[in-house]
Amino acid sequence: MTNPIQEQTLHRVAEVFDKQVPFHNLLGMDIKRYDLDGVEVVVNMKPELIGNIHQQILHGGVTATVLDVVGGLTAFSGLVASRDDWSLEDLQSRLQTLGTIDLRIDYLRPGRGMLFTGTGTVIRAGNRVSVCRMELHNEQGSHIAFGTGTYMVG
Repeated sequence: MTNPIQEQTLHRVAEVFDKQVPFHNLLGMDIKRYDLDGVEVVVNMKPELIGNIHQQILHGGVTATVLDVVGGLTAFSGLVASRDDWSLEDLQSRLQTLGTIDLRIDYLRPGRGMLFTGTGTVIRAGNRVSVCRMELHNEQGSHIAFGTGTYMVG
């Protein structure tokens, strides 16, 4: 069960990632869901995101970026969920150190579609480092790519 500090923190984090990061805005990323149970980030296809003009498919860098953002959000929610006695100040401090240590992307098929959704799960939630698995699907449910990310959370 989410306590008010956890809920408030995740809401603020989603707001920052969703509205205040210029690169996320450029790509058109939209956080549809962010809570202790998971994250869902969507990107609508637009001409600026095409990586192969002949096949009209999503650029691999966009795929990697969405999966990295999903991984960071997932890692942070895992940290928030790890204790129910976090103070708001502690969590804000931890957020400032959030960063990607390692990222591996496996491209499974061309990024065809009009809407891409990234989701993530925590593999290991540590006090300093967390590991997550992320997936990207199109609107038809085709599995476009998956990733494994290691994130600094403290």
